[in-house]
Amino acid sequence: MTRASKRKSDNHTSPSVKSARVDSVRSASSRAATKVQERVDELYTKYANKSSSIIDPDGIEALCSDLQVDHTDVRILMLAWKMKAQKQGYFTQDEWRRGLKALKVDTINKLKKTLPELEREVLKVENFEDFYQFAFGYCLTEEKQKCLDIESTCILIDLVLGLKYQPQVDSFIKFLQSQRDYKVVNMDQWTNFLRFCQEISFPDLENYDTCEAWPLILDNFVEWMKQKPNV
Repeated sequence: MTRASKRKSDNHTSPSVKSARVDSVRSASSRAATKVQERVDELYTKYANKSSSIIDPDGIEALCSDLQVDHTDVRILMLAWKMKAQKQGYFTQDEWRRGLKALKVDTINKLKKTLPELEREVLKVENFEDFYQFAFGYCLTEEKQKCLDIESTCILIDLVLGLKYQPQVDSFIKFLQSQRDYKVVNMDQWTNFLRFCQEISFPDLENYDTCEAWPLILDNFVEWMKQKPNV
C-alpha cells in the first residue's frame, strides 16, 4: 500500500517541482558550459600575443610545440579549416572558440588526441573538396590576391594532396617547375587539378579529353606527360 502511494505521488509531482528540477538541470549545464569556455579562453590567452590579443605566427609555433607537431604539418592547416580561420598564421579568439567548440576540446591534451580524428574528418569525401579550396584561399596572404606563385603552389599541393594522389602530385610539381608559361596558379586551375586526380586515369591518361572544359595548364600538363617515354 505504501509503495502504491509512493508511485502515485511521483506520478502527480506538481508542475512547480518539475519546473524547479528542469531549472536546476539547466543551471548545472550552464555552469559546466561556462567552465569549458573559461578553459578555452585561458588556453587562447596562453598563445595569444599580449599586445594584439591574437594568436600570431609565434603563438602558432608555440601551439605546435605543445601539440608535438611541426608547424608545416597538414593537421595544423586542418585545424585552421575547422576554425574557419581567415588569415594565414593567425587565429582570432572567435576562430579559436569556434574550432575548439566544434572539436569538443578545452585542453591541449584533448586537442592533441583529437588530431587523428580531425584528419579522418577532413579526408571524408564530403569534406575534402571544401578543405582543398580553403587551403588555397588561406594561403592568399595579400589583400586582393587571387593567385599563388608556382613555388608556393608546389609546396601546398604536395601538403594537401600528396597522401591521396602522390603520383599525380609528383608529376604535376615536376611539370610546374620545368615549364615557363605560368608564373602563378589561380583558384580555377587549383580546383580543376583535384578533379583531374579524381577523374582521370593515371599515368596512361586514356580518358583525358582536351575538348572538355579543362584549364589550358592541364592540357599542357597532359601533353608534357605524353612526351615522357614511360607514359
